[in-house]
Amino acid sequence: MNRILIAEDETRIAAFLEKGLRANGYTTIVVRNGVEAAQMASCDDFDLMILDLGLPGKAGLVVLEEMRGRGERLPVIILTARDDIADKVAGLESGADDYVTKPFRFEELLARVRARLRDTGNGRTQEQLVLRSGEISLDLRTRKVSAGGRTVELSAREFTLAETFMRHPGQVMSREHLLSRVWGYDYDPGSNIVDVYVGYLRRKLNTDRIETVRGMGYRLRA
Repeated sequence: MNRILIAEDETRIAAFLEKGLRANGYTTIVVRNGVEAAQMASCDDFDLMILDLGLPGKAGLVVLEEMRGRGERLPVIILTARDDIADKVAGLESGADDYVTKPFRFEELLARVRARLRDTGNGRTQEQLVLRSGEISLDLRTRKVSAGGRTVELSAREFTLAETFMRHPGQVMSREHLLSRVWGYDYDPGSNIVDVYVGYLRRKLNTDRIETVRGMGYRLRA
């Protein structure tokens, strides 16, 4: 499943993008300032980034220039209200793969997203579509989950949390990291939402393999 990083500080637009992309089968993470955008783009496994230029903390163009300076080839579509030719030229010359101006039609943006993923061959369709760990399996295409030979119903958040664990078996995942991966910084870092959902997963999957690592977070025992 394709993972898209949305760097957009306008809550209404970010929610609109997230809803539309998820409805079309993409996994999304939203960040609302340039510092977080730069961190997530450099340390996570995204397939594409939608980048607003007017981000607080660090301008989108600076984020892009830093990424390309480090040699990162993550496809980037700039989405901005800046429609001057000079801004478009600056964005494309800094390494953007496409440039879309606001206001925009979602259908056009979706077509550009699909085109960039197809052009780069960076989509999850090139990877295995079923993740397996012991008695647990996740089908990323149909979103069907099985554990111990039985079908399990998971919510969207539970599925993404399970996918995160299964992509990194044996690796300790901090609560902060899980919060950013699954909830996209939408929740207070002091919230216990991660602990609650780990509890849901343990019960639904009927497994004790999701271990608590005291003072550090959680891991899926390989």
